[in-house]
Amino acid sequence: MSLPRLTLTTLVLAMFALPSLSSAAGDAARCERLIVTGSPDAPPYLWRDPQDPKHLMGANADLIKETAQQMGVKVEFMYAGKRSQALDEVRTGRMDMLADAPLSSAQLESLDFIHPPIAQNEIMVWTHKDQTLPFNALADLHGHLGALSEKTRITPSFEAAIKENLTVERQPNLTQTFEQLLTGKVEYVLAGRYAGMAMAEAFSSAGDLIAQPLPLDRPGFYLALSFNSACNDPWLRGQLAKRMTELATSNRADEAIKRNVELWKAQLQQPANAANQ
Repeated sequence: MSLPRLTLTTLVLAMFALPSLSSAAGDAARCERLIVTGSPDAPPYLWRDPQDPKHLMGANADLIKETAQQMGVKVEFMYAGKRSQALDEVRTGRMDMLADAPLSSAQLESLDFIHPPIAQNEIMVWTHKDQTLPFNALADLHGHLGALSEKTRITPSFEAAIKENLTVERQPNLTQTFEQLLTGKVEYVLAGRYAGMAMAEAFSSAGDLIAQPLPLDRPGFYLALSFNSACNDPWLRGQLAKRMTELATSNRADEAIKRNVELWKAQLQQPANAANQ
């Protein structure tokens, strides 16, 4: 009679042991190192490190490194070329994740987007401080010549609104858009709040260039995991979503952005670097 009891006890103990064994196996299989890339020209969120051109720096990089450390995952931010090249590297699985992906239905077949976004870029209207006309809404800009950097990402709906309602010159980079504004060749510039702030201070220490009070667009920057990444599993996606949710309710993103604005401004003050922006 003792043998059946012993067998039953053994089976019960084994059943209780299985989840922990399974969990341990899952822990061992978890991703330990993420290779992350993104746009090399989106300061203060992400840009190429002038001191280490093989890597990227910026607010998004700082926030993801902090998140990865909390998760026990190593992360490296690698330069992969221009935006389209970075997307290809992640889509094919040669790199694991994009750090600043715009939400795109066209990429849903190859990328897992983590919600909420790691950051949002408020697109402001930048003008001379003595601008007398109100530029607080899209309708206010109708009939006035503006400028927009080709590197400034905006939402598809705002892109459509610009094409339908505004006269906007596209410039190769943010430096040239602000040069156009400073010399009076355009009446306004559409640019991100923080990137515009750095450019305005770099171009005019007297505060001649200012942002109008209300943002016209708020594109989000998302983490996007490749379907082909060996690290893409439910645990990692869940942890990233949890951390992004916590980030959205804290002020850590604002702190990281402001810190990197100062870093970028310092780089802009160096002529060799300013010419490359």
